[in-house]
Amino acid sequence: MTNLISNIELPHSISLLEKMAAASIEKGPFTYVQSGSGAENTLRANVNAFEDWHIVPKVLNDVSIRDTSTQVLGTKFPSSFGLAPVGVQSIFHADGELASARAAAHYGVPFIASTLTSYSLEEIATALGKSPRWFQLYWSNDIEITLSMVRRAEVAGYSAIVITLDTTILGNRERDLNNSYSPLKLGKGSANYINDPVFQSRLGDSSSNDQAVIKKIVDVMFAPALTWDDLRTIKNHTSLPILLKGILHEEDARKALHYGADGIIVSNHGGRQLDGCISSLEALPPIAEAIQGNIPILLDSGIRRGPDVIKAKALGATAVLLGRPFVYGLAVAGEQGVRHVLNHLINDIDISLALTGLSLMEQVNYSVIRKK
Repeated sequence: MTNLISNIELPHSISLLEKMAAASIEKGPFTYVQSGSGAENTLRANVNAFEDWHIVPKVLNDVSIRDTSTQVLGTKFPSSFGLAPVGVQSIFHADGELASARAAAHYGVPFIASTLTSYSLEEIATALGKSPRWFQLYWSNDIEITLSMVRRAEVAGYSAIVITLDTTILGNRERDLNNSYSPLKLGKGSANYINDPVFQSRLGDSSSNDQAVIKKIVDVMFAPALTWDDLRTIKNHTSLPILLKGILHEEDARKALHYGADGIIVSNHGGRQLDGCISSLEALPPIAEAIQGNIPILLDSGIRRGPDVIKAKALGATAVLLGRPFVYGLAVAGEQGVRHVLNHLINDIDISLALTGLSLMEQVNYSVIRKK
């Protein structure tokens, strides 16, 4: 049962689109994107945290012309959001990341390509054309594979490297375990590895054995021994800006500054790693206080609507990243489904900015929100 719903009017409600996605694809893939780890307390907290803040609109301001854009490390975010790195997208639709990339390119929305993609980073870059793209890196325990992927990203025109720090091992994803479902073990996220010359050199005579390839990927992809000092290795091998994804503690934010990070992403991996940890939005204010505007701060986990973007911006985010909603659109209707989600959010952000009483996203600050 894959993508059965594709030629009907799509809803403008993420909750309804989520239900359509559940009816469009198999249980394993749907649970993979929709679920969290453990009891899913953090998954729920990411969304609920936005309800703890209220927007306080200002009136009698000229909002006839609006600009919702934000600049992040030389990349323009036309509506102050980009697409978060989501791996194995072919489990949701056959075109996978290529469909999402084409949709992002249509609106100029920045796209972050995962290491664990169903299509190679080069193929995704081709689908994006001249549209902005960053590459999300899972730091391998084989440093030569890590550096090879960074070099490939440079050649393919990616303008920043996003290092995910919160996945040194996989979280306890109970619903995936109950379904006995792992797309990685099915080989669905292997494209960047099987197209990498260094990884291929590690396979030897087993390069044609699919199970041996998958085992090797699993063996090399996690680096639980990674430390702050290791970041200098990447800094010494690329001129691209480096963003650290998975920062939740203000002490880590200060360390990011100390070790030369060019930006950080406040994220708990959409609630799919450590259950019971702080929501991304709750972690944002003390991190913004620690950073003091020295480097850009992005936020993911919990973004669903335009007012969420206003609240995140007011609490210190430079821009935000969208995850599950665009995947639901992909599952329901491929590229057109992703376009639908992006178009709806773009309009919702614009409306929310105007009704807040502001004409520029850069005018949003703490004065327009109140704690519940």
